Amino acid sequence: MTACGITPRSEPSAGTPSKLAVVTTFLPITLFTRAVAGDCATVKALIPPTTGPHDVQAKPGDLAALRQARVLVTNGLGMEAFLDKLVASAGNSELVVIDSSRGIATIDSPEEHDHSHGEVNPHIWLDPLRAVQQVETIRDGLIKADPSCAEGYTRHAAAYTAELRALNDAFAAQLKPYQGKTFITFHDFAPYFAQRYKLKADFLVDVPELNPSPADLQRLSAVVQRQQIKVLLSEPQEHQPSYRALANDLGVAISVFDPLGTGSEASAREPDTYFVVMRRNVADLIKAFGG
Repeated sequence: MTACGITPRSEPSAGTPSKLAVVTTFLPITLFTRAVAGDCATVKALIPPTTGPHDVQAKPGDLAALRQARVLVTNGLGMEAFLDKLVASAGNSELVVIDSSRGIATIDSPEEHDHSHGEVNPHIWLDPLRAVQQVETIRDGLIKADPSCAEGYTRHAAAYTAELRALNDAFAAQLKPYQGKTFITFHDFAPYFAQRYKLKADFLVDVPELNPSPADLQRLSAVVQRQQIKVLLSEPQEHQPSYRALANDLGVAISVFDPLGTGSEASAREPDTYFVVMRRNVADLIKAFGG
């Protein structure tokens, strides 16, 4: 038994105490897990932070990571569709999977759009209070896998969720004057954020890899004109020539809302990245609303 309980299947070097070996999927899940893990566990991202979950191509190293891991943390809700076959191929019967979406109230995908996200929208992490639930589920899963570090996981999660609740309180106050207003994103990532702050979110395409149809462009043009929207919100992760062309045709500006699908290697190591990016998103959104 080590200081943190469970020994991963990989062999530690002589004289080095082993820690719980945890693998995560994409950026927000990595940030949340690192926040909870602290120095109790080693956390390795299966998907490089520069790659989004929509763009994953499995590599041989992924199988090795899953074979050596004791815990895998996911977002769930179909966001990591590539995982099932990969986990099965790894053949790690001891692997514990923590689905951080468990028990979270979800929003259905719109019926009139292509359901490439599935029946449920998976972008729960963009609502800070649902993120609290994700962090608490990760905490509970890590404690179950590694009870000897329960105090550390509990303490780390409490500090992080307190920050998330404070962030939500700040956003609720900042966005209250804009309740009922519509903002537009390239793909359908914003419904949980919008619901939390009583805003309305529209989008051009369901998932970022889809090419918008003429009907998509016409529909969004009508929304922009009807709602007198002055700014479209783009994503730093996506190349969106049709979206930018639409903004140009409509005479509206382009700003940014980062859904945290990707980030730099350095940002992925810092759990505070979530707060930095979300504060910037809200500041840019308020400017888009004319604030």
